[in-house]
Amino acid sequence: MVSFAGFPAEGEGPIYLHIIRYIRAGIAAGTIVDGDEMPSRRMVSATLGVNPNTVQKAYRLLEEEGLMVSRSGARSFAVVTPGSVEAARTRLRAEEVGRVVSALRRSGMEKADALELISRIWDEDAADEKGGEAE
Repeated sequence: MVSFAGFPAEGEGPIYLHIIRYIRAGIAAGTIVDGDEMPSRRMVSATLGVNPNTVQKAYRLLEEEGLMVSRSGARSFAVVTPGSVEAARTRLRAEEVGRVVSALRRSGMEKADALELISRIWDEDAADEKGGEAE
């Protein structure tokens, strides 16, 4: 069963979006695989201390996205395919980059300066991974 034990308690935006992002991240990372049972809406609600309708909204959107299916008895399961894994990764990357771009814009940074900063940090990070040898 999918665990919400590592669910991040803080962040910006509605909690139902955090639930969706958490499931997408699990799919992208391979910690949620095809057929994994999802906890009940009430269980997630109690674990996270949120309204059951909030969890219901997240689950409904995950079903619409094709990442989850509900069966008789209200049991729900993850639906993971190679395509959904790649789609989850792509979407998560775009969301993360979007947050960085928004933060840089709010700070007044121009696009050229932002790209230069990102390039420099990218190269420094690559050098750190290689033990100090920049590409």
